[in-house]
Amino acid sequence: MFDELTTAELVVVAGLAGLAAARLCVHAAFSAGSQIFGRTLIATRNPNEIALTFDDGPNDPYTGQLLDVLAQHQVKATFFMIGDNVRQRPDIVRAVQSAGHLIGNHTMTHPWLTFQSPAKVRQELGDCNAVLEDVLGQPVSYFRPPYGARRPDVLRAARELGLEPVMWNIMCGDWKPTSTAAGIQTSIEEGLARNRHAGRSSNVLLHDGGQAGISRDRSATVSAVRTAVPKLLESQYRFTTFI
Repeated sequence: MFDELTTAELVVVAGLAGLAAARLCVHAAFSAGSQIFGRTLIATRNPNEIALTFDDGPNDPYTGQLLDVLAQHQVKATFFMIGDNVRQRPDIVRAVQSAGHLIGNHTMTHPWLTFQSPAKVRQELGDCNAVLEDVLGQPVSYFRPPYGARRPDVLRAARELGLEPVMWNIMCGDWKPTSTAAGIQTSIEEGLARNRHAGRSSNVLLHDGGQAGISRDRSATVSAVRTAVPKLLESQYRFTTFI
Protein backbone atom coordinates (compact mmCIF):
# COMPACT_ATOMS: atom_id res chain seq x y z
CA MET A 1 0.00 0.00 0.00
CA PHE A 2 2.57 2.60 1.14
CA ASP A 3 4.90 1.88 -1.80
CA GLU A 4 2.23 3.37 -4.07
CA LEU A 5 2.27 6.76 -2.30
CA THR A 6 4.33 9.75 -3.31
CA THR A 7 6.86 11.28 -0.92
CA ALA A 8 4.48 14.15 -0.18
CA GLU A 9 1.66 11.72 0.57
CA LEU A 10 3.92 9.71 2.86
CA VAL A 11 4.79 12.88 4.77
CA VAL A 12 1.08 13.59 5.24
CA VAL A 13 0.42 10.02 6.44
CA ALA A 14 3.34 10.22 8.86
CA GLY A 15 2.10 13.54 10.15
CA LEU A 16 -1.41 12.20 10.71
CA ALA A 17 -0.01 9.15 12.46
CA GLY A 18 2.09 11.40 14.70
CA LEU A 19 -0.93 13.56 15.49
CA ALA A 20 -2.99 10.49 16.36
CA ALA A 21 -0.21 9.21 18.62
CA ALA A 22 0.08 12.59 20.32
CA ARG A 23 -3.66 12.69 20.96
CA LEU A 24 -3.52 9.19 22.40
CA CYS A 25 -0.69 10.20 24.74
CA VAL A 26 -2.59 13.28 25.92
CA HIS A 27 -5.68 11.16 26.56
CA ALA A 28 -3.62 8.59 28.46
CA ALA A 29 -1.89 11.24 30.57
CA PHE A 30 -4.85 13.46 31.48
CA SER A 31 -8.16 11.61 31.01
CA ALA A 32 -9.49 10.50 34.37
CA GLY A 33 -10.94 7.33 32.89
CA SER A 34 -7.96 6.22 30.83
CA GLN A 35 -6.16 3.03 31.80
CA ILE A 36 -3.62 3.19 28.95
CA PHE A 37 -0.65 4.18 31.12
CA GLY A 38 -1.61 1.78 33.92
CA ARG A 39 -4.47 0.62 36.10
CA THR A 40 -6.11 3.07 38.49
CA LEU A 41 -9.07 2.72 40.83
CA ILE A 42 -12.19 4.43 39.55
CA ALA A 43 -15.46 2.54 40.00
CA THR A 44 -17.06 -0.78 40.83
CA ARG A 45 -19.93 -2.41 38.98
CA ASN A 46 -22.41 -1.42 41.69
CA PRO A 47 -24.41 1.59 40.43
CA ASN A 48 -25.80 2.20 43.93
CA GLU A 49 -22.37 2.96 45.45
CA ILE A 50 -20.90 6.44 45.76
CA ALA A 51 -17.39 7.41 46.83
CA LEU A 52 -17.17 11.05 47.92
CA THR A 53 -13.59 12.28 47.54
CA PHE A 54 -12.16 15.65 48.55
CA ASP A 55 -8.85 17.02 47.24
CA ASP A 56 -6.35 19.70 48.30
CA GLY A 57 -7.01 19.89 52.05
CA PRO A 58 -6.75 20.17 54.93
CA ASN A 59 -8.32 23.60 54.97
CA ASP A 60 -9.88 25.57 57.81
CA PRO A 61 -12.85 25.99 58.23
CA TYR A 62 -14.23 24.00 55.31
CA THR A 63 -12.72 20.59 56.06
CA GLY A 64 -14.22 20.78 59.53
CA GLN A 65 -17.59 21.85 58.18
CA LEU A 66 -17.60 18.86 55.82
CA LEU A 67 -16.73 16.57 58.72
CA ASP A 68 -19.79 17.89 60.58
CA VAL A 69 -22.09 17.25 57.60
CA LEU A 70 -20.73 13.75 57.02
CA ALA A 71 -20.94 12.88 60.73
CA GLN A 72 -24.56 14.00 60.86
CA HIS A 73 -25.44 11.36 58.28
CA GLN A 74 -22.82 8.75 59.30
CA VAL A 75 -21.18 8.93 55.87
CA LYS A 76 -17.50 8.16 55.26
CA ALA A 77 -15.42 9.86 52.56
CA THR A 78 -11.84 9.98 51.25
CA PHE A 79 -9.62 13.05 51.66
CA PHE A 80 -6.56 13.39 49.39
CA MET A 81 -4.28 15.86 51.15
CA ILE A 82 -1.42 18.11 50.03
CA GLY A 83 1.68 17.66 52.18
CA ASP A 84 2.34 21.39 52.55
CA ASN A 85 -1.21 21.87 53.86
CA VAL A 86 -0.80 18.90 56.21
CA ARG A 87 2.28 20.56 57.73
CA GLN A 88 0.27 23.71 58.38
CA ARG A 89 -2.77 22.00 59.95
CA PRO A 90 -1.96 18.58 61.39
CA ASP A 91 -4.81 19.06 63.87
CA ILE A 92 -7.35 18.97 61.03
CA VAL A 93 -5.71 15.85 59.60
CA ARG A 94 -6.08 14.09 62.95
CA ALA A 95 -9.73 15.19 63.14
CA VAL A 96 -10.38 13.60 59.73
CA GLN A 97 -8.67 10.43 60.91
CA SER A 98 -10.58 10.36 64.22
CA ALA A 99 -13.86 10.65 62.31
CA GLY A 100 -13.02 7.42 60.47
CA HIS A 101 -12.44 8.82 57.00
CA LEU A 102 -9.82 7.56 54.56
CA ILE A 103 -6.81 9.82 53.96
CA GLY A 104 -4.69 9.71 50.81
CA ASN A 105 -1.55 11.24 49.29
CA HIS A 106 -2.05 14.21 46.91
CA THR A 107 1.68 15.05 46.61
CA MET A 108 3.67 17.56 48.61
CA THR A 109 3.11 20.71 46.52
CA HIS A 110 0.46 19.78 43.88
CA PRO A 111 2.59 19.87 40.68
CA TRP A 112 1.77 18.53 37.23
CA LEU A 113 3.56 15.20 37.66
CA THR A 114 3.50 14.55 33.91
CA PHE A 115 6.08 17.31 33.46
CA GLN A 116 8.33 16.45 36.42
CA SER A 117 11.51 14.37 36.43
CA PRO A 118 11.29 10.83 37.85
CA ALA A 119 13.34 11.99 40.86
CA LYS A 120 10.94 14.90 41.48
CA VAL A 121 7.93 12.58 41.21
CA ARG A 122 9.34 10.25 43.85
CA GLN A 123 10.19 13.22 46.07
CA GLU A 124 6.66 14.65 45.83
CA LEU A 125 5.06 11.32 46.68
CA GLY A 126 7.63 10.24 49.25
CA ASP A 127 7.64 13.56 51.14
CA CYS A 128 3.84 13.65 51.30
CA ASN A 129 3.80 10.06 52.55
CA ALA A 130 6.33 10.92 55.24
CA VAL A 131 4.39 13.98 56.45
CA LEU A 132 1.06 12.15 56.51
CA GLU A 133 2.45 9.08 58.23
CA ASP A 134 4.14 11.23 60.86
CA VAL A 135 0.80 12.89 61.66
CA LEU A 136 -1.37 9.77 61.37
CA GLY A 137 0.99 7.24 62.92
CA GLN A 138 0.14 4.72 60.21
CA PRO A 139 0.92 4.05 56.53
CA VAL A 140 -0.93 5.75 53.67
CA SER A 141 -2.25 3.44 50.95
CA TYR A 142 -3.93 5.65 48.33
CA PHE A 143 -2.77 8.40 45.98
CA ARG A 144 -4.43 10.82 43.58
CA PRO A 145 -2.26 12.66 41.03
CA PRO A 146 -2.93 16.41 40.90
CA TYR A 147 -5.01 17.32 37.84
CA GLY A 148 -5.16 13.57 37.12
CA ALA A 149 -1.83 13.97 35.29
CA ARG A 150 0.35 10.87 35.13
CA ARG A 151 2.84 8.84 33.11
CA PRO A 152 3.59 5.13 33.38
CA ASP A 153 6.53 5.82 35.69
CA VAL A 154 4.36 8.05 37.92
CA LEU A 155 2.00 5.14 38.56
CA ARG A 156 4.94 2.78 38.96
CA ALA A 157 6.59 5.08 41.52
CA ALA A 158 3.33 5.30 43.45
CA ARG A 159 3.01 1.54 43.65
CA GLU A 160 6.64 1.15 44.69
CA LEU A 161 5.78 3.44 47.63
CA GLY A 162 2.77 1.28 48.50
CA LEU A 163 0.23 3.68 47.01
CA GLU A 164 -2.80 2.68 44.93
CA PRO A 165 -3.68 5.38 42.33
CA VAL A 166 -7.27 6.65 42.47
CA MET A 167 -9.03 8.74 39.81
CA TRP A 168 -12.72 9.75 39.46
CA ASN A 169 -15.72 9.59 37.11
CA ILE A 170 -17.71 12.63 38.23
CA MET A 171 -16.06 16.06 38.19
CA CYS A 172 -18.02 19.01 39.58
CA GLY A 173 -15.80 22.01 38.80
CA ASP A 174 -16.04 23.19 42.39
CA TRP A 175 -12.47 24.54 42.35
CA LYS A 176 -13.60 27.39 40.08
CA PRO A 177 -14.22 30.76 41.77
CA THR A 178 -17.55 30.98 39.93
CA SER A 179 -18.85 27.61 41.14
CA THR A 180 -22.16 27.53 42.98
CA ALA A 181 -23.80 24.99 45.24
CA ALA A 182 -26.60 24.51 42.72
CA GLY A 183 -24.13 23.93 39.89
CA ILE A 184 -22.16 21.41 41.93
CA GLN A 185 -25.34 19.54 42.83
CA THR A 186 -26.37 19.44 39.17
CA SER A 187 -22.99 17.98 38.21
CA ILE A 188 -23.35 15.29 40.86
CA GLU A 189 -26.89 14.39 39.80
CA GLU A 190 -26.03 14.25 36.10
CA GLY A 191 -22.94 12.17 36.79
CA LEU A 192 -24.87 9.73 38.95
CA ALA A 193 -27.50 9.27 36.24
CA ARG A 194 -24.78 8.68 33.63
CA ASN A 195 -22.96 6.14 35.77
CA ARG A 196 -26.12 4.35 36.82
CA HIS A 197 -27.11 3.99 33.15
CA ALA A 198 -23.64 2.51 32.49
CA GLY A 199 -24.00 0.10 35.41
CA ARG A 200 -21.08 1.42 37.44
CA SER A 201 -20.56 3.14 40.77
CA SER A 202 -19.80 6.84 41.13
CA ASN A 203 -16.50 8.35 42.26
CA VAL A 204 -17.14 12.06 42.88
CA LEU A 205 -14.28 14.59 42.76
CA LEU A 206 -14.82 17.54 45.11
CA HIS A 207 -12.46 19.96 46.87
CA ASP A 208 -12.14 20.99 50.50
CA GLY A 209 -8.93 22.99 49.97
CA GLY A 210 -6.50 24.40 47.41
CA GLN A 211 -2.82 24.65 46.62
CA ALA A 212 -0.65 27.71 47.27
CA GLY A 213 -1.94 30.83 45.55
CA ILE A 214 -5.37 29.33 44.83
CA SER A 215 -8.60 30.39 46.54
CA ARG A 216 -9.52 28.04 49.36
CA ASP A 217 -13.13 29.20 49.75
CA ARG A 218 -15.06 25.93 49.55
CA SER A 219 -18.34 27.15 51.02
CA ALA A 220 -20.21 26.22 47.82
CA THR A 221 -18.90 22.67 48.09
CA VAL A 222 -19.96 22.40 51.73
CA SER A 223 -23.43 23.68 50.89
CA ALA A 224 -23.79 21.26 47.97
CA VAL A 225 -22.72 18.28 50.09
CA ARG A 226 -25.06 19.34 52.89
CA THR A 227 -27.99 19.20 50.47
CA ALA A 228 -26.91 16.23 48.34
CA VAL A 229 -26.03 13.64 51.00
CA PRO A 230 -29.46 13.25 52.65
CA LYS A 231 -31.16 13.20 49.24
CA LEU A 232 -28.86 10.44 48.03
CA LEU A 233 -29.36 8.41 51.19
CA GLU A 234 -33.11 8.66 50.66
CA SER A 235 -32.57 7.35 47.13
CA GLN A 236 -30.92 4.19 48.54
CA TYR A 237 -27.37 5.08 47.53
CA ARG A 238 -24.61 3.64 49.73
CA PHE A 239 -21.52 5.73 50.49
CA THR A 240 -18.17 3.96 50.47
CA THR A 241 -14.42 4.51 50.50
CA PHE A 242 -11.68 2.55 48.71
CA ILE A 243 -10.80 0.23 51.63
